[in-house]
Amino acid sequence: MANRRPSQLNWRHHTLTAAVALALVALIARLAMVQLVDHERYVEEAAVARLGAASLPAPRGAILDATGFPLATSVDTWDLYIDSFLWRDTTRAKRAAQQLAAFLGGDASAPALLAASTAVRQGDVLVRRQLAYAAGRELQALDLWGVRLLPAARRLYPEGDLAASIVGYLGLDGTGLWGIEADFNQLLSGKPGLRRFEHDALGRPIAFQGRNEREPQSGGEVQLTIDRFIQAIAERRLREAVAQYHATGGSIIVMESHSGAVLAMTSLPTTGLGAIDLDDPKLAEHVRNRAVADLYEPGSVLKTITTAAAIDLGKVTPESTYVDTGRFDVAGSTTKITNWDFSANGHVTVRQYLQRSLNTGSVWLSQQIGAHDFYGYLHAFGFGEPTHVGLSGEAEGLIREPDDPAWYPVDLATNSYGQGLAATPLQVLTAVNVFANGGRLMRPYVVTQVVNDREVRRFAPVEVRRPVSAATAKTVGALMLDVVESVEWHGARVRGYLVAGKTGTTLVSIPTGYDLNTTIATFAGFLPYEQPRVSILVKIDQPSGGLNLGGQVAAPVFANVAADIMQYLNVPPALPPAPQAAAR
Repeated sequence: MANRRPSQLNWRHHTLTAAVALALVALIARLAMVQLVDHERYVEEAAVARLGAASLPAPRGAILDATGFPLATSVDTWDLYIDSFLWRDTTRAKRAAQQLAAFLGGDASAPALLAASTAVRQGDVLVRRQLAYAAGRELQALDLWGVRLLPAARRLYPEGDLAASIVGYLGLDGTGLWGIEADFNQLLSGKPGLRRFEHDALGRPIAFQGRNEREPQSGGEVQLTIDRFIQAIAERRLREAVAQYHATGGSIIVMESHSGAVLAMTSLPTTGLGAIDLDDPKLAEHVRNRAVADLYEPGSVLKTITTAAAIDLGKVTPESTYVDTGRFDVAGSTTKITNWDFSANGHVTVRQYLQRSLNTGSVWLSQQIGAHDFYGYLHAFGFGEPTHVGLSGEAEGLIREPDDPAWYPVDLATNSYGQGLAATPLQVLTAVNVFANGGRLMRPYVVTQVVNDREVRRFAPVEVRRPVSAATAKTVGALMLDVVESVEWHGARVRGYLVAGKTGTTLVSIPTGYDLNTTIATFAGFLPYEQPRVSILVKIDQPSGGLNLGGQVAAPVFANVAADIMQYLNVPPALPPAPQAAAR
């Protein structure tokens, strides 16, 4: 320093002073820009940085039965969380953990709560979902350190597992997974609300500050055609039948004859709604609605369709005859068609063939009808296409027709008595119902109306088409009446009521053909015959224990279901008491 000249020292001093002065000017200018020129912009950015938003769940709409009683509804609950950052304050955390454990009771413990809170460095730790609403309000009043409650909801099923495959189920995210819950998820869900709040740099809400909320919009309601009392009858009778006949499962469907409204639909095996394991790899198998998703060969029930086609075309009348030699040789095939009981009955009328359910009779009729018209009638009755009932997962059915290279003339013969083609139980009942309402094919439906805050949308019965004339439908209905009422001890007879229907028994198809040791037993019919109220299908899968025919197994179940429904609907008996039905 002693060697430097004074002029150099002064120059450096002035330079440093000027630099500091310029820095101060720049800082003042920047402050002026922030405080004055860009004030509004920075206010907005600060607001964005400190404001947060949380979604408020919308109350989910109810699913109602035909009488207006809820089959699924929701109640307000809370989801309980611990703020792991705040619980770093061990003194306060221990005190809060002790109070929270005492409040929750059960298996909750202070050490476990503390351990859960330290498992993550920051953020919320879920302690319990769907805490009861009243309990949550009590917990809020305790104002525990680092304990947070967020609004939630819990789905309730007032009728337990009733109609489980139809009603469906919600996932943990509140989205419908199957059934009506899934098919109408958007309508039932409503629109979530929005809660805005200020938070600190760590994302935690700041207490005692104003909130700007957008209220959630409640979901709409879905009302079904399902009558919970009739549904309970069907489910109880199906459980009894599966146990009694040692069956692997089955289905029962009840339809309002004139409208096509489905009053009950149940299948076994199924799963309940109380203990669903969403990780079960076989869950889809358990929750499938088998009445609309599973295909089977309907067997002799289809003889009603074959008979109707022949009568509608004018090929035969109920008194037309053929000679039953006990077998029918199909032209161009080595297959010999025999009757189910291997009987030969000589001269047989159309009326008698249907009563005795002779395979040779339906094959004879199919030859009169011809392949083109036969498959045309099958399609007219709804086979080979979904019913459009409004439930997801519905199958179309399987029919091999003459334009298929794999079709052979023998297919026409076997199809005429319900083998070699496949349909869902709902398709079969929808077709048989044609004979209960003057030849009209009614579209089955399970939803009668949906309601939201803007509108009420009602679903009316839909006539799809008329597969046969009213006269033909009446004639075949009378033949079906003879099937039941002309046999004194027929299993489907119901004391005090006239029943029209038809049995069906078919072997279970397997990849190599048919399992000769197993059957599927079916009965489909309607009552009261004079003014039909309900059409019912009973299907029992693989009964065992010595009884395996439709008349032995499905017909008595039909009688039990029908009798219960007549009593519930308060339909007065029109006939004197008939002999008690017996299994045959």
